Amino acid sequence: MSDPTKHAPEHAAVHGEHEHHVTPPIVYIVIFATLLVFTALTVGASFVEMGVFNPIVAIAIGVVKATLVVLFFMGVKYSTKLTKLTVGAGLFTFLVLIGMTLADYFSRAWGRW
Repeated sequence: MSDPTKHAPEHAAVHGEHEHHVTPPIVYIVIFATLLVFTALTVGASFVEMGVFNPIVAIAIGVVKATLVVLFFMGVKYSTKLTKLTVGAGLFTFLVLIGMTLADYFSRAWGRW
């Protein structure tokens, strides 16, 4: 007689269950150390005079750090396609809103700069 506590693969497919990914602690330690390095890089870049590129460099470093947090600490890297699609849709919506804000900002001062 089979053990009722074990689930057959076809049972998992029928009921929509999926196996969860277990991330080893070393991955979290490496990502945490990487975030610390990027934080130090942000502080170091703030002391370097790059003209108009200072905010661009700071935002680029921030985007890399945010991407690492979303992928690993929030678990999106190992999530389902639906979760990845949701995160992508949120990012797309954010970029559309920023684009509309910048379009409004640039169009109001048209010809005065």
